[in-house]
Amino acid sequence: MCQSNLTVPAGFGKTFRVRKGQFITVIDSEGQQAADFVAVNADDLNEKLSPVHTRQQLRSLFFKPGDALWSSENRPMLRILADSIGIHDANVPACDRTRFSIDFGVEGHRNCVDNLLEGMKAFGVTYFSLPEPFNLFQNGPVTADGRMEVTDPNSKAGDSITFEALCDLICAVSSCPQDIIPGNGLQVTPIDIVVSDHIHAQEMNHAVNA
Repeated sequence: MCQSNLTVPAGFGKTFRVRKGQFITVIDSEGQQAADFVAVNADDLNEKLSPVHTRQQLRSLFFKPGDALWSSENRPMLRILADSIGIHDANVPACDRTRFSIDFGVEGHRNCVDNLLEGMKAFGVTYFSLPEPFNLFQNGPVTADGRMEVTDPNSKAGDSITFEALCDLICAVSSCPQDIIPGNGLQVTPIDIVVSDHIHAQEMNHAVNA
């Protein structure tokens, strides 16, 4: 069995390749940690994972096992096979240096855009072509009056979500460095990633129809 185990250090990012048919499991190692996730088609960088197109296809702001995540070309790019937490966000953009500078008055703070670009730029992805993220484990409820909130995740240590790659992908994950306002329990922690040719029994316990 082919398997790669990766750790995204707290507040940093990691870029990796995935072949069609492989499984990607993203794990909240210590709990209450948001993980910004992006992907592009390895054979065509212009086709990228798209929260906008996913919302359109699902007719929902949220996603669950059995759903596909769709690309900017309106093609399913990933399928969700298992999810132990069920609370994620597909609405809020990745934090960037401007967010920390203007909103919080902090210069040079690590941020998800830079984290994702650090590895993706080696494959030709630029600031302007970087996909909008799926914010795994991020708790972004919509209030009764239609407003979006960002609060601390409900995820606990070991919670995970598993995808099947539907094409060859270049993926990146950022362990969100936000430590000023709620969003990561005010303590930034690592994210673990498993890329495998087979889905594990533990993951199947949280799979659709399990």
